[in-house]
Amino acid sequence: LVSLFMSDLMVGLVVMPPAMLNHLYGRWVLWRDFCSLWASFDVMCCSASILNLCIISLDRYLLIISPLKYKLRMTSCRVLWLILATWTVAALASFLPI
Repeated sequence: LVSLFMSDLMVGLVVMPPAMLNHLYGRWVLWRDFCSLWASFDVMCCSASILNLCIISLDRYLLIISPLKYKLRMTSCRVLWLILATWTVAALASFLPI
């Protein structure tokens, strides 16, 4: 949940203010080089948010289908790896193409 919070917070703090300026002025008014970086952060944060929701759904599913085995499967190390994988995939999907 903290990872989901961070991705949504980054959307609100990093992505939305330049998007608001872009919408108000009807054109990009910030530094030209910042546009590609902003677009990459936009895709990364939104992708990370979606992937975090998928991981949370998978976690809840595993808890429901086998509650007795859940603590053996979901160790803190495994959770950290899932969070790291989520952000890595989101970053690769956003920064490499753009």
